[in-house]
Amino acid sequence: MTRRTLPAPLRGLVVGAGLVVVWQAVVWATGVPRYILPGPISVFRAIGENTALLAEHAAITGAEILLGLLFGALLGTASALVMDYAQPVRRWLMPVLVASQAIPVFALAPLLVLWLGYGMTSKVAMATLIIYFPVTAAFLDGLRRTEPGWLDLARTMGADRRSILFRIRVPAALPALASGLRVAAAVAPIGAVVGEWVGSAGGLGYLMLNANARMQTDLMYAALATLTVLGIVLYFTLNRLLARALPWVADTGADEPP
Repeated sequence: MTRRTLPAPLRGLVVGAGLVVVWQAVVWATGVPRYILPGPISVFRAIGENTALLAEHAAITGAEILLGLLFGALLGTASALVMDYAQPVRRWLMPVLVASQAIPVFALAPLLVLWLGYGMTSKVAMATLIIYFPVTAAFLDGLRRTEPGWLDLARTMGADRRSILFRIRVPAALPALASGLRVAAAVAPIGAVVGEWVGSAGGLGYLMLNANARMQTDLMYAALATLTVLGIVLYFTLNRLLARALPWVADTGADEPP
């Protein structure tokens, strides 16, 4: 007999509602000043009063995130293919990629704004840099872990190196690429918002800084909540698209009864 469970979106709403209740209870119990921690009622009121403003800045941040995700995914996929196909390139490029991750993204943001300006370009570049490494690393790892028996069979049948790469290794590595894209979708908002904090004329990060400077803490939390919803929608939308694009990848751990 299987146990019936709530759908995943409904479970998320239940957990979110529980956290909101706890948040409001903490505000009431501690009496913390509103300018430090506004209650969810104040935040929801700020969202209702500033819906158009939040939507305007969310559209800017969303465009930066989507463009960064697109460019980062394309660049990461191409880099993994080149490094897998050309061994000398991998030996020279991989140390550079690893070393680049040791540099904090907050340190790169001022340089990108200085080089590319205060417009959308610097924020897209920031998001691209953050997304690039997880996509490259995941896809390259998938390419290098192809089933050896498949490769031996292809070589026995006379397949050349390029055919093996694009007909066997790339399809076998698509689940790993999908995992890298899911990680990229989760971290993509970081690059855009960090760039907006350093210098911008729009976006949710820009709105948060302005609200904080004016002691509009409820509006700052409203912008943060909007950014959270934007990130969640992006992740689950991409996850659904990847599930449809890779129907042969079984999710053996999904909603299994105990």
